[in-house]
This record gives sequence, C-alpha cells and structure tokens, in this order.
Amino acid sequence: MAFRFRLIPFLATVVLVAIGVAAGRWQDGRAAQKLALEARLAAGNAAAPLALGAAPVAAAEVEFRRVRLQGEWVAGWPLYLDNRPHAGRPGFYLLMPLRLAGSEMHVLVARGWLPRDMADRSKLPAYATPAGPVTVEGIARLAPGQVMQLGQAAPLAPGAIVQNADAAAFAAATGWRFQPLVVEQATPDAAAGAGAPAEVLQRDWPAPALGVDKHKGYAFQWYALAAMAVLFFVFTGLRKSAKH
Repeated sequence: MAFRFRLIPFLATVVLVAIGVAAGRWQDGRAAQKLALEARLAAGNAAAPLALGAAPVAAAEVEFRRVRLQGEWVAGWPLYLDNRPHAGRPGFYLLMPLRLAGSEMHVLVARGWLPRDMADRSKLPAYATPAGPVTVEGIARLAPGQVMQLGQAAPLAPGAIVQNADAAAFAAATGWRFQPLVVEQATPDAAAGAGAPAEVLQRDWPAPALGVDKHKGYAFQWYALAAMAVLFFVFTGLRKSAKH
C-alpha cells in the first residue's frame, strides 16, 4: 500500500506536533521546578534553624527555611487576615510584628489560626501574647498567601480585619523596618502556660500546593496530541492511497 503525500495536511501536522512538543516540554519544565522546590522544602525543614538578625536578608534565599527569632512581640499591632478556613471552619490568620532583640528591625509573624465567631464576624476569640523576650521558630515564606480582594481594601491599622497584607504593607503603615518575609510560627507560646487562651491558635500550616503530578499529566496529554497528529496524517495518507 503506497503512501500519498499531501502538503497541506503535512504542514498542519508539523504545526500540531510543534505545539504539542513545545507545550509538553514546558509542562515538564514546570514539573522539574516543582520537584526542585519540593527538595528545597525538605532541605529547609531538615536544616538547623537560621537565626534572623537586624541585617536585611534576601527573601528568596531564606524562603522555606526554618528560622529562629529572638525579640519581643509588638502586641499593640495585631492584624487579622480574613477568609482563611481551617479544617472546613472559617477563620483568620493572626499577624503580629516581632521586634528583634537589640535592634529596630521587625519580622512579621503569622502566629496562628483563629476561628471566626459565626454570630458576630467582628468578634475575635481571646488569645495570649507573651510579654518580654521570646524565642520563636517557624518557616520563612515570602507572604502569608493571597486571597481574592472583596471590595475596597481596608487601611492597615492595629486590630484591623483585612483580606491581604505582607511585610511591605506593615512597613508602609508603621514606618518601621521589616525583614522582607513572613514567618509561620511553629513553636508554642511557652510563656502563655498550660490552659491559657493562646491554645486557641492553631499552627498546622498548609503545605504549598506543588502540583507536580498535574504538570506531568498535562505534559503527557500534549505529547499524546503530537503523536496522534502524526498517526492521523499517516493513516489518512494510506487510506487515500487505497481509494485511488
């Protein structure tokens, strides 16, 4: 059975194969990036905590690292990030600056999750803030995550409930110096004591959604499209030849 070459179907096949291979390689690249990020997460969790001090750091270099902070809470500047569900329950993330010992540098800390009062949205549960020097350990992140902004963003002010905020926004609102990151607190507030209101704060932070398998699946689909284009071109060429 002879094969009949046709120029237009051939060009269409070349275009589809090029698109499929290029898109598949891009998805493979994204999967490789996510695997590298997964390795960074594992390495950061396994490494000894990095002590953050007054010297400014590059956020990208410490992202996902375990860090240790020593200083005092700025208890008069809490902020509550809205629309942060936990285990299917609505609630807030509590953000609070920590002034590093012996300096004017601050670090924004996500101290934990608080449940929302369903009867009164503006009412927040009691929690304790240890006074005096504290040591906090946690995971450094670039930001505490973004959610869709509903309506006009409220100005940052002590005790405000807002949709989104980060270290740069705190620095702009307060005029203080901040390290360009947020730390998800992992250690308990030891000074609060057993049975204190601080136990309301939940700290099982969600892991970053990497989606490696999703990218691999998309890559397979694109490669399959390229292969199908070639098979279709060959099959239709053979079929046409058989009719003539």
